[in-house]
Amino acid sequence: MKILVTGGAGFIGSHLIDLLLKKGHQVTCVDNLYLGRMSNIAHNLKDKKFTFVKLDVLDTKKLDALFKKGKFQTVFHLVANSDIKQSAADTQLDLRLNFLTTYNVLEAMRKYAVKDIVFASTSAIFGETKKVITEDMGPLVPISFYGASKLAAESYISVYVNNYGFRGWIIRFPNVTGERGTHGILFDFMKKLQKNDKVLEVLGNGRQEKPYLYVRELVEGIYFVWKNAKGAINQYNLGTNTTIKVSRIAELLLEELEFNQTKIQYTGGDRGWVGDVPKFRYSVEKVRKLGWKGNRSSEQAIRFAIRNLKHEFGFK
Repeated sequence: MKILVTGGAGFIGSHLIDLLLKKGHQVTCVDNLYLGRMSNIAHNLKDKKFTFVKLDVLDTKKLDALFKKGKFQTVFHLVANSDIKQSAADTQLDLRLNFLTTYNVLEAMRKYAVKDIVFASTSAIFGETKKVITEDMGPLVPISFYGASKLAAESYISVYVNNYGFRGWIIRFPNVTGERGTHGILFDFMKKLQKNDKVLEVLGNGRQEKPYLYVRELVEGIYFVWKNAKGAINQYNLGTNTTIKVSRIAELLLEELEFNQTKIQYTGGDRGWVGDVPKFRYSVEKVRKLGWKGNRSSEQAIRFAIRNLKHEFGFK
């Protein structure tokens, strides 16, 4: 199948491309390299089934030309500003990178009769809730620009499904960890330790608690849902029903790196930044009924990711 992956040189997109190529698909990767890196996809450049195009999805003329030439059958749309902390400082960032990119892709799909879109969404659309998050839970009250823009994008996908005969797979990610990241808790912690291994600063009080999924398990889940969910619009939480506290992540990191003398210093407050949801828990019953289940708990995912990441950051 001819597949377009937007944001394909990024953290999750590059792992998804690895899987799609392994499954035998012909993949075109589009990325403007704002967050994506050529090093993430360099190992695929000699594969005849793979094409990289440096392109900003906000450039509608170039995007239109790409769709006209590409004759794609499915779009995996992963372009986004995935660093939520940045959006409070620039209120247009998520509007442009999360919502307008989605609208541009949907319009190009409509013009060139591409009917299938797999969309990377997020738990942030639900906002702050004490309830276990199910796919059909409401009301949806996001507290970050990131969550609001993703929710708007989901709504537009729903409209295109109902008006133009599209099929949509909306996959709501938990926190994701693993190699090739450009931000996230382990990335931030390891960067801090590179500068000062005496003290590890942790934003908030450390009691923030969320589910985590290892990136390669995530992309396997995305692929499984795409292949097995048959509705016109398919909404699934991916992840695990386990969670882990930020304080425990810090402890695991220092344990795995054998930094026995490093002190953990908390900045205080119940969240790490403006728009942060300090705690959430996913229901994954729907995707389990479909036939997919993650192999690792949140703690196992974090520990596994640390072991794979530490050499990338120069730790023994």
